[in-house]
Amino acid sequence: MNSLFRIFIATLLLLTAAVPQLSAETDKQKQEDRLHDAAQVMSEILKMPDSIPQDLLDKAKCVIVVPSVLKAAFIVGGSYGRGAMICRTGPGFTGPWGAPSMMAIEGGSFGFQLGGQATDFVFLVMNGRGAHSILHSKVKLGADISAAAGPVGRTAEADTDAYMRAELLSYSRSRGLFAGVSLEGSTLRPDDGGNEALYGREISAREIVLRGEALTPVAAHQLISLPERASPHAKTA
Repeated sequence: MNSLFRIFIATLLLLTAAVPQLSAETDKQKQEDRLHDAAQVMSEILKMPDSIPQDLLDKAKCVIVVPSVLKAAFIVGGSYGRGAMICRTGPGFTGPWGAPSMMAIEGGSFGFQLGGQATDFVFLVMNGRGAHSILHSKVKLGADISAAAGPVGRTAEADTDAYMRAELLSYSRSRGLFAGVSLEGSTLRPDDGGNEALYGREISAREIVLRGEALTPVAAHQLISLPERASPHAKTA
């Protein structure tokens, strides 16, 4: 009986020790899946005839992709969508595209614009101030950071005052349609828990993007390669 009890205790201790590791691996896989989903969304959008204007993509400091946000998530429990933010590296965000920071988008008015369909969101961060604001804390669109619905079309006119003044341009895709969308009142913030799960340690969005203190995960290579091919060189505003 004593031998069986000791075996039971030893097995229980082994299982208890394994639970945190299994949980960490599951959380990491979730973040990697989000990176793959974000890459798929970005790839499909860049292939569309009426896509993001090339001039704006060349001027963008960062791109945020949040795939498959559901309206129901914003009605029950105030849930939020999750995605990834990638930025150009170097002083003034003019270098190659760097490692991703996981991001979260929450509530606001856009929950009622989704029509029950899964909707993908893409944001262009147009200047350094906007990038620093998003990387440091939660920002409210239209209040903490100026935002506008982005123009659509690879050659669309994108130098109007509204687009030139905006720190962030927002787009949505639902039912195959891609369009600029107003998301004022919504919030964007770094997903600290997502970053910890992805990189295996506590690390802030600032450390990842601004300080280059994280190696690019393999799961992010496809996402980064897309803007690297579409817009390899930054264009000053």
